[in-house]
This record gives sequence, structure tokens and C-alpha cells, in this order.
Amino acid sequence: MRHFALKFVLVLVALFAFELTPPGQALVKPWTAFVASASAGLVQAFDGDAAAKGVVLYSRKSGFAVEIQAGCNGIEAMLVLVAGMLAYPASWRQRAAGIAIGALAIQALNLARVVSLFYLGQWNRDWFEWAHLYAWQALIMLDAVIVWLLWIRHVDSPGPAVGGSPPASAAA
Repeated sequence: MRHFALKFVLVLVALFAFELTPPGQALVKPWTAFVASASAGLVQAFDGDAAAKGVVLYSRKSGFAVEIQAGCNGIEAMLVLVAGMLAYPASWRQRAAGIAIGALAIQALNLARVVSLFYLGQWNRDWFEWAHLYAWQALIMLDAVIVWLLWIRHVDSPGPAVGGSPPASAAA
């Protein structure tokens, strides 16, 4: 467990440090603009009222806008998930599949988050602030943890833990 925890923290720090570098930001900024554009596309599918410009999702009718910033693009939750999967003893194939599926799950929930906040902000600003700062922050990270827990249930078992019981032998 200590080995996992140490590896998790080291990988997480490295990923967050990379995110803050110019090459990391060269990936983050277009991704954030994509999240705004995809959110606008989802809203347009329902009522055609939204548009996106860069990282801003706005309503053409009401003028209400949300700017998708760091922490709102789903990347931080994905980094936590990736660190957990890289730190856990599994094959590289299992890690790659877990990261791909997990990233889709996190980003799908993040799109639901952005769209719901877009509508909530037009309805009630107090509820928007509460949902944005508390409910959705927790739910996105909880999503990463749940995806990771489901993933570790499906990866090949690394064997008995140190100090654990050896596998039972079959009696003849």
C-alpha cells in the first residue's frame, strides 16, 4: 500500500507539474475550448440557444455566459484517475483501456456539468454558485474515484499481498 501511495503521489505531482508548463498548456487550452464548443453543441441540440467562443459558452437570448477555466475542463479529475491507474499494478494494456474508458466517463459527466451549470446560471445565480463550487466539484472527483475502483475490480490480480495468505491448494 505504501508503494502504491508513493507512486500515486509522485505520478500525480508530475502530471500536475506538466499541466502547468507551456507544452501542457498547449494541450489544455485547445481542450478547454473543445469542451465549450461541445457543450454549445449539446445545448443547441435541445434549444439552439447556445454558442461558444473560445472557452466561453453563452446564451444568445439572455446573454448569460460561463467561462470554462482550469478545474472546470475535467482535466484535473482525469489526471487523478491516470495517476491512480499508473500507480496500480496492472498491465500496460489494462492501464491504457482503463484510461481511455475513464477519460470518456469523466468527460461525459463534465459535459453534463457544464450544460447543467449553463442552464442553472440562467435560472438562479445562487444555485449556480453552490452547484459550481460544491456539488459538481465533488461529483467530478467522485466520478474519477468510482471509475478507478471499478477498474481495479476488473484488472488481473497482482497476486497475494506481502504477508497475505498463500492461495489454498486443492485437496485430492
